[in-house]
Amino acid sequence: MSASTKEYKRVTIKSLSEMKANGERIAMLTAYDYTMAKIVDSSGIDVILVGDSASNVMAGHETTLPLTLDQMIYHASSVIRAVDRALVVVDLPFGSYQGNSKSALNAAIRIMKESGGHAVKMEGGSEIKDSIKRILSAGIPVMGHLGLTPQSIYKFGTYTVRAKEEEEAKKLKEDAKLLEELGCFALVLEKIPAKLAAEVAADLSIPVIGIGAGGGVDGQVLVTHDMLGMTYEFNPRFLRRYLDLYTEMTNAFNQYIDDVKSGDFPNKKEQY
Repeated sequence: MSASTKEYKRVTIKSLSEMKANGERIAMLTAYDYTMAKIVDSSGIDVILVGDSASNVMAGHETTLPLTLDQMIYHASSVIRAVDRALVVVDLPFGSYQGNSKSALNAAIRIMKESGGHAVKMEGGSEIKDSIKRILSAGIPVMGHLGLTPQSIYKFGTYTVRAKEEEEAKKLKEDAKLLEELGCFALVLEKIPAKLAAEVAADLSIPVIGIGAGGGVDGQVLVTHDMLGMTYEFNPRFLRRYLDLYTEMTNAFNQYIDDVKSGDFPNKKEQY
């Protein structure tokens, strides 16, 4: 499906647009700290998302809602210091942009100034259009996010697939078109039917990146800790595990404990 891959020294918003035009799929992963971001970036990833999923992965919260703007800036700053190639997109956290476009702009400015991030991501469609317009008017790039929007989990009441019914699918299509018209440079579609996601991607000129949205979109995103098998209790259908780090790390820790207890570590070569 994909055309030959162009080598980008630095991935930009323009790069993503070119990738879509050339039929090259976009690869996106999350990172929340310097060490992981360094590894992910050096692998050749196109986009790094500093997601509010840090609330679950790094802080152990049940939802993404508790994460604060200051915490997002901390995580994004750590990631930015590690990155040489990837485009870094930072989630605007819950409560920083819903209902107040002035607060939304202030939050986006803080992220850009204090973390050095390259763009922000926002969940929602027509209900947040004023906030999107205001942020874009300041020259800050915005990535949209539709479908399952985790910041609205208490509204939905479940993490089940979204937009299966005709009315919700129609609204999603309308919102996707609106986000493109407002000036969003890309769109994430989460946990929606593959057929619907493919239709949206075909209808838009901006890149559409899916998570649990099938293969008919322009790229894919996963949470790095999930695809590495560190979050072993999380098993949605869309997740492909590329490693089983939970088992490998547990084995390593057990071996270390045994070596310390037995006096095998450190040996003579590991001393000064």
